[in-house]
Amino acid sequence: MRITIFGTGYVGLVTGACLADAGHEVMCMDIDEGKVARLKQGEIPIYEPGLETLVIENVGQQRLSFTTDAAEAVAFGTLQFIAVGTPPDEDGSADLQYVLAVARTIGRYMDDYKVVIDKSTVPVGTADRVHEAIAGTLTERGAKLDFDVCSNPEFLKEGAAIEDFTHGARIVVGTESDRVKSLMRECYAPYNRRVEKLMFMDVRSAELTKYAANAMLATKISFMNEIANLAERLGADIEQVRRGIGSDPRIGYHFIYPGCGYGGSCFPKDVQALARTASQIGYDPQLLNAVEAVNDRQKATLFGKLNQAFDGQLEGKTVAVWGLAFKPNTDDMREAPSRHLMESLWAAGAKVQAYDPEAMEECHRIYGERSDLMLADGRDAALNGADALVICTEWKSFRTVDFAHLQRTLKTPVIVDGRNLFEPAQVRAAGLLYFAVGRGDSLQVGQRKAH
Repeated sequence: MRITIFGTGYVGLVTGACLADAGHEVMCMDIDEGKVARLKQGEIPIYEPGLETLVIENVGQQRLSFTTDAAEAVAFGTLQFIAVGTPPDEDGSADLQYVLAVARTIGRYMDDYKVVIDKSTVPVGTADRVHEAIAGTLTERGAKLDFDVCSNPEFLKEGAAIEDFTHGARIVVGTESDRVKSLMRECYAPYNRRVEKLMFMDVRSAELTKYAANAMLATKISFMNEIANLAERLGADIEQVRRGIGSDPRIGYHFIYPGCGYGGSCFPKDVQALARTASQIGYDPQLLNAVEAVNDRQKATLFGKLNQAFDGQLEGKTVAVWGLAFKPNTDDMREAPSRHLMESLWAAGAKVQAYDPEAMEECHRIYGERSDLMLADGRDAALNGADALVICTEWKSFRTVDFAHLQRTLKTPVIVDGRNLFEPAQVRAAGLLYFAVGRGDSLQVGQRKAH
């Protein structure tokens, strides 16, 4: 098939590369000329394991191409995927200006039948607005052309996006058109051979499915963080609780790891957008609001523990930070807990020495040159001269450490672990003060004078 994808961000690029790798001819369109020029040279603007190789191989095989020419892109494919950003508006609702701009572009240049596919995460009712935008543009042209709009939400985890696209549990398509169903079956046939993954439903149900899935996962995270906060105050160990409840197949182990809050491009904005949609129709989404409130509070946990360890005297201190990305195997720092921590430390007059295997350039892009931020060459370099260590991201390279070395290197033996990477008894046996999340480790009397 010949397929056009508008947007070369995370979703658009992964979708385009995977569909091209399955044998389709794919053209990705973006208005950013510099970005398109780099993509043509095989330079990938995001870090995602395996994506660079996939793009380079399929560009070389001439199955994947990039353009800034909207007319060329619309003419290219029968299937027109919209995969542009839907950032949160000031009130938390999804901003659809880019989605609707693409819809009008398609209406402006199309000259035969098209299936317009909403791949971006969009609120319920967006397909109707996309249809109206295209129809309105065709009317302005005086053109009578047939087209369909369907919803095909993505379910990609950053760090495992290619695996999720090629071996995902389901492929959701919102449409009631037999013609669209046939074309989408053809599109996804390479990934639908062993097990029937295609799930056809009405458009609004498909749009809601995406938000419901992310809200459910975010709810599990916030629930475990709530229980972790209880465990900490009750002297219980949340890791033992996690194993106890995760063994129940009705609950399972996925997304029940406590920590310093969720971040990234999906959960924060999607929970907010769904809550905003509910409010707009007069429904009070109490659970969704609570999920967001718990997460916002959880992001302050790391600074709170560190501030407590130093009796509120953080001015002039230097803090080593391991992990900047919101999760491993990505360079994405959107809504990352590390950002809340660092900004709180700077406000308190502290300095930060940070290291992340992939997100260093992204951190520099966000914060630029600062006298109170040093981006270290490695995890050990971040420790030099530091008063304490905070772990924000559970990269594998942080899981195995020499605690005796940490005890000797840090000016004060304080570790705040936002991802529960270590066993408390082992760390404390090395002479370190170790504060994790929900492990019964509230500061004891006499430990406050760490410094």
